[in-house]
Amino acid sequence: MNPALKAWYYAGGRVPQKYREFVYDDVTGPKWLLRFTVRSLVQVTPLTTAITLALVFGLGSPWPLAIACGALGFVVGLYFALSYAPESVDYRLTKYGYPRGSATRGRRERNAVKDRERQANYDAVWRRSEG
Repeated sequence: MNPALKAWYYAGGRVPQKYREFVYDDVTGPKWLLRFTVRSLVQVTPLTTAITLALVFGLGSPWPLAIACGALGFVVGLYFALSYAPESVDYRLTKYGYPRGSATRGRRERNAVKDRERQANYDAVWRRSEG
């Protein structure tokens, strides 16, 4: 995928269907949440900046108040985006023809071996019989 199309994707745009595997790998890969956070930052930052500037130049608000309002909007926007990250990427995959819940299943399958090892280590330490 060319850099311009990748930048469009991370800014919130859709890519052609032929890149559906890229989208699947993006939302199920090891650092999917980091990439989701970057995508959310790219989407939230211009809006909160515009709101801050509109408060200052459009309504004549003092800079500290406008910056506080913009920062609050930024934090709330990012909070809600990250709160619904798993559901959001599952929905994104449905747009590319995958069944609902594909991203969650993909991450579970990718982590299954590691999760079983962690559970075995936990059981060995905390579930052993003391007697």
